[in-house]
Amino acid sequence: MRAACIQLYVEPCGREENLRRALELARSAIGRGAEILVYPELFLTGFCYATEADDAVPYPSLEPFRALAREHSCLIAGSIRSGRQNLGFCLDSESLDLRPKIHPFGVEKEHFDGGDFISPVATPWGMAGLEVCYDLRFPEVARALALKGADFLITVAQFPASRIEQWRVLCIARAIENQIPHLACNYSEGGTSIIVDAGGGVQAEAGPGETVIFGEIDLEERDAVRHSLPCLSDRRPEVY
Repeated sequence: MRAACIQLYVEPCGREENLRRALELARSAIGRGAEILVYPELFLTGFCYATEADDAVPYPSLEPFRALAREHSCLIAGSIRSGRQNLGFCLDSESLDLRPKIHPFGVEKEHFDGGDFISPVATPWGMAGLEVCYDLRFPEVARALALKGADFLITVAQFPASRIEQWRVLCIARAIENQIPHLACNYSEGGTSIIVDAGGGVQAEAGPGETVIFGEIDLEERDAVRHSLPCLSDRRPEVY
């Protein structure tokens, strides 16, 4: 499965311009064979708390992406603001699934409540384990997703450039410790979006600025990695 991380420049409160570029880059990625598209955290609005940045059922801000998914039979992931939650989403031509950010960071706590459940999303491409930005720092989130059957991990983020080395290490670590492919998409100001295979190998990595990177999600390789080094089955949670 060919996947793309769309490292978008996110203009705060600039929904129309963000949407235009998001769709333009998506079409470019699809033209290069991508069937899984991952955007940064809050890619349509940034951390904008104006009323017009909010969305609610049936989430009209995602309608252009529903149309894109129907036209090209692709999976699209990102996050949107809805009330007091930062909602990660996965949508395809048939369905939309939402997962809340578990850990709001810093001043975000004034505007967002943390989510209260963790579960992967069933898609035609497999079970997607979705986490949002600061959740990356909590290994329990990715581990819970893996133990609940996630086939690949998706992280959508606005991770700052000042901590980008930590981001890179954490992205690779989450893949290695769970033996799971990881699509980690950051916004352009932070950079270093990265696609990691189940063994921890970096398939693609972005620099700074707006760009798209590509990688392959290979579930047979994941199974081989887990067979050769059975870390998950060797766990001893009764001791932990």
